[in-house]
Amino acid sequence: MSTSTRSPAPRGPASRLKAPALYALMILVALFFLTPVYVMLATSLKPLDQITLEQMWEWPRSISFQSYAVALEKLRPNLINTFRLVIPATIISALVGSLNGYVLAKWRFRGADQVFTWLLFGMFVPYQSILIPLIRFLQAIQLYNTIAGLVLVHVVYGIPITTLMFRNFYAQIPDSLMDAARIDGAGVWGTYVRIALPLSLPGFVVVGIWQFTQIWNEFLFAVSITQSTKQPIMVALQNLSGSQIVQWNVQMAAALIAALPTLLVYILLGRWYVRGLMAGAVKG
Repeated sequence: MSTSTRSPAPRGPASRLKAPALYALMILVALFFLTPVYVMLATSLKPLDQITLEQMWEWPRSISFQSYAVALEKLRPNLINTFRLVIPATIISALVGSLNGYVLAKWRFRGADQVFTWLLFGMFVPYQSILIPLIRFLQAIQLYNTIAGLVLVHVVYGIPITTLMFRNFYAQIPDSLMDAARIDGAGVWGTYVRIALPLSLPGFVVVGIWQFTQIWNEFLFAVSITQSTKQPIMVALQNLSGSQIVQWNVQMAAALIAALPTLLVYILLGRWYVRGLMAGAVKG
């Protein structure tokens, strides 16, 4: 008995033009979004006397890295403050969200849906509405104007979104794995450590990138809760603007330095980020 294979249908003119047109559109969109980055980079490499509106689009005639040295010198204490804030706040909020999501997804209890609803409600509470009582509370527990107080605030505000992400992620894990651990005598904590946690790497990558970016770029809490030497880099970046003469090359260099860590996180972990998002995209 002979078998025959069907040859693919010839592509018409419309199909042949579709891919180049799509790539051209993507290139135009990329150029549109990269235009401000080019202006920032070009300005940061120019000496101050070359920075004018007429020369804004021109590449510097002589490249100078002096603005980066000045910006880094001014931002170094605040950059250290930001890492002291972001690293523990990201880790703690991810761990708490992982535990909450695991319990709400796999260990159903009476009122679990109501607890989850109230947790999600916290995502929609505007920062401005709780700012004054939050500052009063931090002053009462002596954590106002401290990195620890800022860590506490970001952990608490991060719990709703991290819980939601991990709950959706753990919903994809077959219940048979949890049942097998229970038959072996593992309790809630044992099942989490032996089964759920080893499978949670994609979820931790997604939550870690999200929290790292949000906390790094946050401004309102940082400027309201901390002062002077305790301020993170985003507040220091605003303070560089000056009042009379603005050193635009230093400003642009500082902005690029402040954006670099989050950019590196996305470049290094972007593939895992997409995989983790897809892992929790089916069930809610």
